Amino acid sequence: MALRKFKPVTAGTRWRIGNAYAEVTTNVPEQSLLETKKRTGGRNSSGRMTMRYIGGGAKKKYRVIDFKRNKQNVEATVLSIEYDPNRTCFIALVEYGDGERRYIIAPQGLTVGMKVMSGDNVAPEIGNALVMKNMPLGTNVHNIEMQPGQGGKIARSAGSSAQLTNKEEKYAILKMPSGELRKVLINCYATVGVVSNSDHSLQSMGKAGRNRWKGIRPRNRGVAMNPVDHPMGGGEGKASGGQPRSRNGQYSRGLKTRTKGKGSDKMIIQRKDGKKLSK
Repeated sequence: MALRKFKPVTAGTRWRIGNAYAEVTTNVPEQSLLETKKRTGGRNSSGRMTMRYIGGGAKKKYRVIDFKRNKQNVEATVLSIEYDPNRTCFIALVEYGDGERRYIIAPQGLTVGMKVMSGDNVAPEIGNALVMKNMPLGTNVHNIEMQPGQGGKIARSAGSSAQLTNKEEKYAILKMPSGELRKVLINCYATVGVVSNSDHSLQSMGKAGRNRWKGIRPRNRGVAMNPVDHPMGGGEGKASGGQPRSRNGQYSRGLKTRTKGKGSDKMIIQRKDGKKLSK
């Protein structure tokens, strides 16, 4: 992926670092794979604001993505690489031999004209989806299922991937994007490759207005509020606000948020901080 550094011809472009979209081949989506997407403005069904700092933004439609890759042993040709406003990575439009078209998450290195396929015993090449028991060790994978047939849940955002490090009976050992070592059923499907748009995190909006186009409203700092409005508010002058916490008092640093005794603890071999879970 290539980033574009803008010349400071205006105040909004002075700090802007944008995507050059070198991989994107078209800006016209496949109409048959679009669905309407209604904005909530952060309101629930009663009309009350339940999420702050959400509202406005440009209209967009949802692209239906094939996370299951369940059309097996049928070769598909990549028609285009497209931008998706609903996710950080790019998506690829593929057409199967019978004329059916689907969107898939585009991995790095996937280009127009390439062939992709899904199936239990297909070759472990970029864009192909297969069960992890038939993959060689060390393979980087994304769009990983947690239960067979469920559809990909893990490693779907820009630049993310997990590495297949080992196989133990009915489990595959994956090194997750966070560094965590985790067991996943070996019959689960995963797609070979690293998700595209890896430099997404290096972009800079340049001005507040670009966030407004995305539906993100200005966020107020807790230390700038009054004590009645936030636990970190109040004080004379520019007070620090004490221990960082949320509006409801939950600490933002060091607080363990994972449920103790969670059923899937047995699937985690080593946490991202390097600590092994006690069995």
